[in-house]
Amino acid sequence: MILFFSGLKWRYPPAVTISLLLPLPCVVRTSCATSWVVHSPFKDVSEGIWEAICSWALCEPLIFCIFVNLAYVEAAECVSEPVNREPPSREAQLLTLQNTSEFDILVIGGGATGCGCALDAVTRGLKTALVERDDFSSGTSSRSTKLIHGGVRYLQKAIMKLDIEQYRMVKEALHERANLLEIAPHLSAPLPIMLPIYKWWQLPYYWIGIKLYDLVAGSNCLKSSYVLSKSRALEHFPMLQKDKLVGAIVYYDGQHNDARMNLAIALTAARYGAATANYMEVVSLLKKTDPQTGKERVSGARCKDVLTGQEFDVRAKCVINATGPFTDTVRKMDDKNATAICQPSAGVHIVMPGYYSPESMGLLDPATSDGRVIFFLPWQKMTIAGTTDTPTDVTPHPIPSEEDINFILNEVRNYLSCDVEVRRGDVLAAWSGIRPLVTDPKSADTQSISRNHVVDISESGLITIAGGKWTTYRSMAEDTINAAIKTHDLKAGPSRTVGLFLQGGKDWSPTLYIRLVQDYGLESEVAQHLAATYGDKAFEVAKMASVTGKRWPIVGVRLVSEFPYIEAEVKYGIKEYACTAVDMISRRTRLAFLNVQAAEEALPRIVELMGRELNWDDYKKQEELETARKFLYYEMGYKSRSEQLTDRSEISLRPSDVDRYKKRFHKFDADQKGFITIVDVQRVLESINVQMDENTLHEILNEVDLNKNGQVELNEFLQLMSAIQKGRVSGSRLAILMKTAEENLDRRVPIPVDRSCGGL
Repeated sequence: MILFFSGLKWRYPPAVTISLLLPLPCVVRTSCATSWVVHSPFKDVSEGIWEAICSWALCEPLIFCIFVNLAYVEAAECVSEPVNREPPSREAQLLTLQNTSEFDILVIGGGATGCGCALDAVTRGLKTALVERDDFSSGTSSRSTKLIHGGVRYLQKAIMKLDIEQYRMVKEALHERANLLEIAPHLSAPLPIMLPIYKWWQLPYYWIGIKLYDLVAGSNCLKSSYVLSKSRALEHFPMLQKDKLVGAIVYYDGQHNDARMNLAIALTAARYGAATANYMEVVSLLKKTDPQTGKERVSGARCKDVLTGQEFDVRAKCVINATGPFTDTVRKMDDKNATAICQPSAGVHIVMPGYYSPESMGLLDPATSDGRVIFFLPWQKMTIAGTTDTPTDVTPHPIPSEEDINFILNEVRNYLSCDVEVRRGDVLAAWSGIRPLVTDPKSADTQSISRNHVVDISESGLITIAGGKWTTYRSMAEDTINAAIKTHDLKAGPSRTVGLFLQGGKDWSPTLYIRLVQDYGLESEVAQHLAATYGDKAFEVAKMASVTGKRWPIVGVRLVSEFPYIEAEVKYGIKEYACTAVDMISRRTRLAFLNVQAAEEALPRIVELMGRELNWDDYKKQEELETARKFLYYEMGYKSRSEQLTDRSEISLRPSDVDRYKKRFHKFDADQKGFITIVDVQRVLESINVQMDENTLHEILNEVDLNKNGQVELNEFLQLMSAIQKGRVSGSRLAILMKTAEENLDRRVPIPVDRSCGGL
């Protein structure tokens, strides 16, 4: 029995091997991190008791009968250092894929699970490759609720139904939650989540459930849950519906930047020697006959570079299918008669302005009108709400429906004060992610959906990992690689990914951003963003930052004024395997997920910078612009935004409102033409001594010019004001400008025209 310790003062040398007269648990410091795991030899004795015994034994060694042997072991030595200081370029990775005669492991799929498999395999010493048809985290892994959690609702079901499988899943997830917070501290953090109580009997009911959640977490509990009175709950969450509010319970889970976390796993695997490549599509699986059994075995894949069209074979002893919703597509490449196991479900989320929630407190609605669970969480200084759970078809480009968006908004209205008007126009972005729920093909009940992950091995040796959840990606990967080693007789040791820091996490600290401000002259908000996104790699981004030409900040030109993303991140993103403008606005930065209007505004500059680095010609630049705008329009909610105000929109205004808005319109349309142009707006602005460049004015009018004829008719203006009154549109710059001009024509004061919220 070996105990590893560091950072404490002992009466004996720093690490001690203690042989006790009775079997004790093994307390092991996990590799490269500071978490502790207790493994008890007696399964019926709680871990807390064994921790107490260990503490007593170590603090009072003279009282406790022991034999002491010195055996200092450094935990970091459990995992070898990365073979690359920086991830190799995509071109270098492609050459490795082409020129390697045979890999031990070939992973298909670059989501969280696939990248986790690659990292697990390569750190065991296996020769590893990974290919992804699109970008890393382009699918479900970037479209989550952004939570790292065990699943409060799963624990409730486990207790109510005495379901041991769900209990084990929750316990495993809580362990993985603690590990993920430890290995990527820059990308994740604990988040308090409030459960508001509106009936007295619910208070003890939910309190017991949440306390059990803490108890199951054990030593991995982030912080203990607690109860709040009504007044204290409103103090923490002032926009909460206060009528009939009894109190609230607050518990803790983790939150992360999901796409960046996925990318960090991929980059870490590449640094450890895995040949990883995005935009590499598997066209078919390769097979060869096993000389011993005479059966065909999967031996690799025919891959196609999506960007160039080049095709080549990648051979491997073992092929792993980690393609999420596309699980059955790859399984049918192996066996066209394979039974489908994936039952896809769409989960829609929306993003709203940050003022809808406190900066550091989330909200859980445990029982919506149709029995689903809704989270309402602060994220990246915005508010994220979701999710839905609707059966769907598998598609690489899921689209959020207006029905799901309105369902979420209605549920949010139920929990927010009537003083807070929840407007459709405040939806800044919306997306749909496809959950790959699966049935176990080995189960007797093939119709029953497995709440845990499933590792399936086909007759030809294809290993499929499916199901599960974001939080448990590491344990899913460990189980998958264990199965690969056993099935294909690979020579490797146990998993080494517990405690293994991900890219950017090792030397990160909460105060790292201060050095960025002091050493490089970055804005504090930008510095905090870089530290929270890149961790200890933030200095490399700062070195690339352009001089602003201002007194302050000295460097760091923003891509768009209201977000802390800077131009240097575009250059650095290419080093992180970004190949398209969509990669940059959605997964290297998160602009598309935060505000689609801001993302569209930043697109031309992003394409210009990427074109300069990647030698794009004018045709390629235009193609990238159009593709990115299509992505924003369909997949990120811009389509829903445009449908809120069209040339067919109804005008539902009272006669008095119509007269008031006509009067406002005619202050700009002095010639009674029935429409206004840029010239009309400029004339009014000049009369109150306000200067605005023509391009900005064109953008402002274009937002309301529904028939795109270069002018805004009276009918279009009334349609706009009607949509604003109904809450379908918010943040219209033209509406704000015209209202402010009407109020200030006589006072001659400047008119604010910055985009307000930029809602959809």
